[in-house]
Amino acid sequence: MPAEASAHAVRVDDIAVSVYRIPTDVDSESDGTYVWNATTLVLVEVRGAGIGGLGYTYADESTAQLIRSTLASVACGMNVMAIGEIWTRLVAAVRNLGRPGIASMAISAIDVAMWDLKARLLDLPLVTLLGAVRDSVPVYGSGGFTSYSDDQLRAQLSGWVDSGIPRVKMKIGRDAEADVRRVAIARRAIGDDAELFVDANGAYSRKQALSQAQRFVESGVSWFEEPVYHRDLAGLRFCRDHAPATMEISAGEYGYDPPGFAALVDAGAVDVLQADATRCEGITGLLVVDGLCEATALPLSTHCAPSIHAHVACAAKRVRHVEYFHDHVRIEHMLFDGALTPTHGALVPDLARPGLGLELKSADALRYEIS
Repeated sequence: MPAEASAHAVRVDDIAVSVYRIPTDVDSESDGTYVWNATTLVLVEVRGAGIGGLGYTYADESTAQLIRSTLASVACGMNVMAIGEIWTRLVAAVRNLGRPGIASMAISAIDVAMWDLKARLLDLPLVTLLGAVRDSVPVYGSGGFTSYSDDQLRAQLSGWVDSGIPRVKMKIGRDAEADVRRVAIARRAIGDDAELFVDANGAYSRKQALSQAQRFVESGVSWFEEPVYHRDLAGLRFCRDHAPATMEISAGEYGYDPPGFAALVDAGAVDVLQADATRCEGITGLLVVDGLCEATALPLSTHCAPSIHAHVACAAKRVRHVEYFHDHVRIEHMLFDGALTPTHGALVPDLARPGLGLELKSADALRYEIS
């Protein structure tokens, strides 16, 4: 630790924000309800005692403006060793703005950066600071976009299985009949032993989702994510109650604050709760969700952003696996040294690197910077 720092107090001296927009590696990608041709990453860099930490969220450029105009001044000057206090102040600062959504994603990026900085100041990998409960965390390969051709779908999903990842997820929801055909193609491509997940991104109606589940089970689908709109808690509960017994219903990627996750749990809406540290108010927020899952005996799965989730997922008691999402994997390897690659289907935090173990490739990132 630098001489000007102590184990008790390190002042946050500066918070800088930058925004990067990275085009997709094909003309466009789509799921059941959305089409995109680029992904925006909002990066937060914090400094204290001459050391820097980083965090980020996948969100609109307006998230950066909120950090610059409002939240940076809240956190600057505070003690990075007291991250819980910083998080509480940030949450209070967005009271009149509407907490879920952009505000929560802005808090997420700052909170992740604070945890990274604290671990670096203590010269510890983040998982060690948080307290590991496992040495590695399983992943599932995620992509299989509805815009992919059959050949692209086969190649991507079978490629993950061939690399040692024994579970994969594909997008559905554009065309119910085509979905059944594509799911069958995916099963043949990955073989009988790999797990097959599907994600409708809320595209189906309740009874349509149930009908599809009964057809998907013929291809061995064991995970059905957001079969209906994520705020239709009664619809999610309907699907959970009536889906085949071998098929789990999951949701939670659009959870932003503790009450949102509690509502999913209270409604009995999911078999597996999902959470995303780049949306749910950072690592601090994700640990709150993990506590909720611990109290209710629910498994937890992290959504996207694998380079952020690897460390915290190894410290979270209820985490089952991390989503190894195609777009974010590509971006994180493009922009950061230290981005992890699965070994035998799992991510293993690099204990030789402090914090998250990530360093921005400034020269490579510059071409994508928009603000």
